[in-house]
Amino acid sequence: MARAAITTDVFNAIAEPRRRQIIDLLARRGALAVGTIVVAVGLPQPAISKHLGVLRKVAVVSVTKQGRERLYNFEAAKVKPVHDWAKTFEQLWGHQLDRVKERAERKAREQSSMPPSSRKGSP
Repeated sequence: MARAAITTDVFNAIAEPRRRQIIDLLARRGALAVGTIVVAVGLPQPAISKHLGVLRKVAVVSVTKQGRERLYNFEAAKVKPVHDWAKTFEQLWGHQLDRVKERAERKAREQSSMPPSSRKGSP
């Protein structure tokens, strides 16, 4: 089965870690010029522009002109489908964390009820 193009939906567009890094930056700092994004992310300008182009095609970022600069802004509503999908796993994650916590607490109780000479790591 052929893979979908990165510009077909937000899931494909944000699959790339550098694009998620750009989204994080814009979400934290607000609208930014390309040059600022280049410095913050540490990629060459053409690479940043390419990533921004992908994010623009799926409307995750918008661009406005301010004088000679183009400012890129994060459009949070466009990643809501990703949030909604990931949220369906929240109960599973919570359940898994509860199980890990229960095991750790049980192990700690067992360790504390053993005589010191039989505990792991005792001389």
